[in-house]
Amino acid sequence: MSFQETRYFLQSVRTGRTFPDTGWLLDAPEETEPSLVRAVYENRQFEVRDDLPGLYRYANWLPINRILQGSSAPVTFRSEGLARKLNLSDLWITFSGWWPEKGATMTTCSFKETEAYSVCGRMTASNQKVLVVASAGNTARAFARVCSDNQIPLLLCVPEDNLNALWFDTPIHDCVKLVCTSKGSDYFDAIHLSNIAASIDGFMAEGGAKNVARRDGMGTTVLSAVTTIGHIPDYYFQAIGSGTGAIAAWEANLRFLSDGRFGTNKMKLMVSQNSPFIPIHDAWKAGSRAMLPMDEFEARKKVEEIDAKVLSNRKPPYPPAGGLFDALTDTGGDVLLSTNEEAREAARSFIETEGIDIHPAAAVATATLMKASIEGKIDRNKTIMLNITGGGENRINHDKQLTYLKPVKVFTPGLDESIIKEEIQALF
Repeated sequence: MSFQETRYFLQSVRTGRTFPDTGWLLDAPEETEPSLVRAVYENRQFEVRDDLPGLYRYANWLPINRILQGSSAPVTFRSEGLARKLNLSDLWITFSGWWPEKGATMTTCSFKETEAYSVCGRMTASNQKVLVVASAGNTARAFARVCSDNQIPLLLCVPEDNLNALWFDTPIHDCVKLVCTSKGSDYFDAIHLSNIAASIDGFMAEGGAKNVARRDGMGTTVLSAVTTIGHIPDYYFQAIGSGTGAIAAWEANLRFLSDGRFGTNKMKLMVSQNSPFIPIHDAWKAGSRAMLPMDEFEARKKVEEIDAKVLSNRKPPYPPAGGLFDALTDTGGDVLLSTNEEAREAARSFIETEGIDIHPAAAVATATLMKASIEGKIDRNKTIMLNITGGGENRINHDKQLTYLKPVKVFTPGLDESIIKEEIQALF
């Protein structure tokens, strides 16, 4: 298997300035106004690399230096059962998870694998720093799997209440260390802990939405859909916590417009949140680029109430240039809502009509698709992409014996930063 690193440069969305990727750039050099940077690929016309394994079949539009072991790609198929139930003539499902009969073999059961294999593929083999990742659960599981299989040093920061998400089909290598914020904390606390860790010499922040490899890895769901369907869909449905996946979908769409062979339309981003935790919905409906003020106690209380805990980001990449506000505006999109009960009913409908269990977040997206079709918010004859961001967890529980990753340290929010740094440094 031969692979030459993908050729690309970076561009500031705000100013249009271009510059080379010097290794791990997360922001545009010498710019102070908030803006995402994008990868601009030398290959403007997209070609699937059938000679490369798993996710790396999409390497032409991934900012990577190497191929890692163990990846899988999202699988897109035309829906029959759910489409019939909703009376939709052209519904396509992009599935990331464990569903071997469909060719979906992500053992973490989440599309977060797409970003983990891309981000770690962006790292060079000579990198000796410890990668630091904050997560509400699924992202941690994906990065732990990738780094374990490829022996990449990793520090995970996860709320202690979300430890049930840290399951694996095979034990995790000792190069991966898990630290937690104590019970009652949330994803925002885990991010704060990760920021402290990333400031330690010899550690590096993964970068979240700012990392072009994370977004372009998630964008492979759209690469899968467009190359399978043959053209750009009209609607894109996905549940969001940060909205990074939806930004990635928009960026992939723009690249296909530049390619010129898959249509000239922009998918309407129909993104969804789990009530009552709906900060992106509230900002969007208020017409505000800035996130609205949110009481910390009230936010934590609402996070406790939602089934889809992975959708609980309080500081999403919504305001900056190239962020979710711009993506929704540019595509004529909308932010939809689902209650826990609506999502549970959607999950039941999905397994009845399509034959596989799905994660609560994917059920939120499915629920809003069901409501939008019933309420006439979409054209039933248009091409719809439903991004099922995780599924098959019940199936893998049946197929495999699972093991859990245990934290090596639990930190209480408010602990002195110097103590945190000392204890984390001692882990590696």
